[in-house]
Amino acid sequence: MRIRHCGDAMLLVEFEAVIDPLINERVIALAARIRDRRARGIQDVVPGYCTLGVHFDPLHTDLSALERAIEHEARDLGAIEQLPDRAPIEIAVRYGGEWGPDLDAVAAKAGCSPAEVIARHSGRLYRVYMLGFVPGFAYMGRVDPAIVMARHRVPRERVPAGSVGIAGEQTGVYPIESPGGWQLIGRTTATMFDAERTPPNLVGPGDLVRFVAVTDGGA
Repeated sequence: MRIRHCGDAMLLVEFEAVIDPLINERVIALAARIRDRRARGIQDVVPGYCTLGVHFDPLHTDLSALERAIEHEARDLGAIEQLPDRAPIEIAVRYGGEWGPDLDAVAAKAGCSPAEVIARHSGRLYRVYMLGFVPGFAYMGRVDPAIVMARHRVPRERVPAGSVGIAGEQTGVYPIESPGGWQLIGRTTATMFDAERTPPNLVGPGDLVRFVAVTDGGA
């Protein structure tokens, strides 16, 4: 682990630069410990795949003390050797057609049928590694190797809210209408982000997600 200074108002805590559930779990656990300290000046704590951003007010923070506190909490936490049991959150998805305009192209690139893409995408549990890009956008992984897909070279200007996409080994749901370059294979009516809800995000780092294929008569 190392701590880097990113400007005058953020520290970046870096762990091994790999996508690994145990490392990500350690990031999330360290984030919780730092939040629980309620140290003066800390404004936000943001977990990533294998990094943790600690945002602070430089006018009200003892930077050396903050670094020592992070190092202490990381040592006290130690390595994570087992993931906690979590009940998966199910998200109903309509795949293909107007809901998933890239499904057929993904199937063609994968050398399989659209039905097999759906089965592979909905046939495993996904870990939420981090939130980013726009409020409530959960980066989840990993998808079945057969349906790993590159982003579009030219992003769409408008992706409807609820669109379910694939980018590399990741999958995710667009929580609001926004530009985006992921391969869109379906859409959900689930509200991924609601500023009036507590918590506002339907899923968060460390959660497990299962996508459930439904027909037009489903949810």
